[in-house]
Amino acid sequence: MKDLTTQSLLDAVNAWVAIESPTHDAAAVDRVSRHAEGLLRAIGARIERIAGEQGLGDILLGHVDGQTAGPGLLLLGHMDTVHPVGTLAGPLPMRVEGDKAYGPGIYDMKGGNAIAFAALAHLHARGERPHLPVTVMMIPDEEVGSPFSRPHIEAQARRHAAALVVEPSGDGGRLTIARHGIARYHVKTTGRPAHAGAYHAQGRSAIREMARQILAIEGMTDYDRSIFVNVGTMRGGTHENMVPVHAEACVYCLVPRPEHEAEVRAKLMALRPHDPDVRLEVTPGLSRPSYVKTPAIQKLYDHAAALAREIGFEVKGERIAGGGSDGN
Repeated sequence: MKDLTTQSLLDAVNAWVAIESPTHDAAAVDRVSRHAEGLLRAIGARIERIAGEQGLGDILLGHVDGQTAGPGLLLLGHMDTVHPVGTLAGPLPMRVEGDKAYGPGIYDMKGGNAIAFAALAHLHARGERPHLPVTVMMIPDEEVGSPFSRPHIEAQARRHAAALVVEPSGDGGRLTIARHGIARYHVKTTGRPAHAGAYHAQGRSAIREMARQILAIEGMTDYDRSIFVNVGTMRGGTHENMVPVHAEACVYCLVPRPEHEAEVRAKLMALRPHDPDVRLEVTPGLSRPSYVKTPAIQKLYDHAAALAREIGFEVKGERIAGGGSDGN
């Protein structure tokens, strides 16, 4: 890409968005990876592909030589979206309204992918190489917590001097320098079934116990410390005329620091049933560690802000994001 014009960049973004890619449609996600592979081959990158597992698409890596050797930059993005195939033809067609472009996955995060690829293509078109080696890593499963990709991300990150997650900035142009950690838990209660009329006293309600536990769980939220504990789903029972024997809930925790995650985990694992005849089980699920601002991250942010000023662009400040990403 020789000229970085608004239209050329918009065309590049649209080429990504036009390939719909919900996480659990591996073939669709792999269509995006083939598009990305073509762009990387065009700039002379060495291609590496890690075959998908768990019904997910492949991981794509492109290695670009730098002017100097040694640990370089990892540019990390994801190819999957939350939108089902058919969204383009239905509720969210690609369009431009004023100074905003719309389309499924354009913000999270195909727009960022396109801009990162365009930057590398621009260097290549000028006959230049990045100062340090660059590895581009595109993963297929970020929207579901990266269960397949996470160990591969961690392994790549350890080989590089810095990692940049190429999601677009938020809040009017602020750069993300920290993120909350995420932890998921599954809570299950098991009671004793009985007819709600004839034998109500003999029953032990799993839903009643779960309701009391939900109040305790959500009470762990601490707004002053930005600790958020949310029961997002709950289900139980089979018929309205039966004392429910089963109930389950899914808990989603967001914490700014690792010690807060340990604190919330200890509280959740220490929960006990109010009714001794009801069994309570708390099971940890997928998690992402807190992404905490460090002096090295501050140095990287300051460098990025200085580079932006050189080209007449003012970074609007730092941002601590309330949700997790592969940056964690």
